[in-house]
Amino acid sequence: MVSKCYFCGSLKYTFVYYKYCIPMLKDLLKDVEVISLEGNTSKNIVSLEFDSRKVNAGTLFFATRGTQTDGHKYIDAAIDKGAVAVVCEELPEKLHDEVTYIRVADSTVTLGHIASAFYGYPSRNLKLVGVTGTNGKTTTATLLYDMFRKMGYKVGLISTVVYHIDSKSITSTHTTPDSIRINEMLAEMVDAGCEYCFMEVSSHSIVQHRIEGLRFVGGIFTNITHDHLDYHKTFAEYIKAKKMFFDNLPAEAFALTNIDDRNGAVMVQNTKAKVNTYALKSAADYKCRIVEMLFDGMLLNLNGVEVWVKFLGRFNAYNLTAVYGAALLLGADKNEVLQILSELHSVSGRFEYIRSADDVTAIVDYAHTPDALENVIKTINEIRTPEQKLYVVVGCGGNRDTTKRPEMARIAVDNSDMAVLTSDNPRLEDPDAIIDQMKAGVDPHSRYIAITDRREAIRTAVMLAHSGDIILVAGKGHENYQDIGGVKHHFDDKEEIAKCFAGRQ
Repeated sequence: MVSKCYFCGSLKYTFVYYKYCIPMLKDLLKDVEVISLEGNTSKNIVSLEFDSRKVNAGTLFFATRGTQTDGHKYIDAAIDKGAVAVVCEELPEKLHDEVTYIRVADSTVTLGHIASAFYGYPSRNLKLVGVTGTNGKTTTATLLYDMFRKMGYKVGLISTVVYHIDSKSITSTHTTPDSIRINEMLAEMVDAGCEYCFMEVSSHSIVQHRIEGLRFVGGIFTNITHDHLDYHKTFAEYIKAKKMFFDNLPAEAFALTNIDDRNGAVMVQNTKAKVNTYALKSAADYKCRIVEMLFDGMLLNLNGVEVWVKFLGRFNAYNLTAVYGAALLLGADKNEVLQILSELHSVSGRFEYIRSADDVTAIVDYAHTPDALENVIKTINEIRTPEQKLYVVVGCGGNRDTTKRPEMARIAVDNSDMAVLTSDNPRLEDPDAIIDQMKAGVDPHSRYIAITDRREAIRTAVMLAHSGDIILVAGKGHENYQDIGGVKHHFDDKEEIAKCFAGRQ
């Protein structure tokens, strides 16, 4: 496809202009509100960086204020390594004659706009859909990626589990990467011929302006529950962070919200986008009803049409309804969407189950919030018979929201036959101290045991289970590591379960 380069005006057979043209600083500043400018803007910029350690010759350095450090402290270090221009909120006392200084109100906001320009405005050249909420983001975004791939499109995905540039997979480092990495990947997607990209949008990324400068054609709200209060401090601030995403959607975009969630209407009350709703309980544009649920799937009624899906649980019914609604809003054929819904499989680490030779079922799920854990356990309890016992292995991550720890333990203990409280990713915290905080939420005489070693906790649950029983191992899902003392050690819940099951034979 022939297109015009944003920087030199020549025609190129690609959308990814940065591969052919090195932009000048003045071209990158077109969308930026500059407070003051010191120096020459007619200079080439070969890279963008906000980490002074990664600066090379020809870099435009952004002095951003983060949660851990202030980039203004490293302006001189960046210049020493070759930065030719600096975006900052405060000018340093000493200015270098050969360096251009651009003072702005917010360096992080400016980074988003300049990163978008540097990579040729890639979000304008594909259909970018953001998915935000506490639970269900990964499943919803990944299933949309899978669905549109099955329709024959080239598609991108930015998620907690993995990044995809069509068929190419990249290890995920953050739910939502920084502005430079996002635009770089979006540019690669456009260059690869992708027409769509589905992206998880975390609350952190919204308030940290990582999605600044991107153009979304749609936004999806899944739900909002107790999480990330270590960062946002209050639930009201957490809601405000999510709402900012919808407040900034353009008028031509769609906003698809879960109207059953009590904050679903709040999310879209100030959006300029066209509002659409989905629900299981309320009247909505996209309405779902669970007709039947078994361990190998469930029968759904979507807007009057029944479809069998290979998923379990009310929470997955919401995810699938969001996928259904978003696909139709993107112009997909209704019958094709229903057909593909029946073919889709669960996302890695989301309600994945393994069965032993003697019929013990182990379920691995990423549930790491009180609401997610309660939903998964409720789904299991809706399906299991009175004779089947449920064992729940659960922990809470270190250096994260501490207020949810006793609640997580209470949910596990109150809704199972036996809970095993264990370590998750303790990170820099004492795992025993985390478990003690979990214990504060339960009656000391209730049916639970505490085993700090996660491997031993899983082994114990498997040992206690008899034929027909169910084990839920919650919290880590797709993760294949355990972060202890800031060091990541290989650990995979599914692998540990498989080893334990092999020992039962």
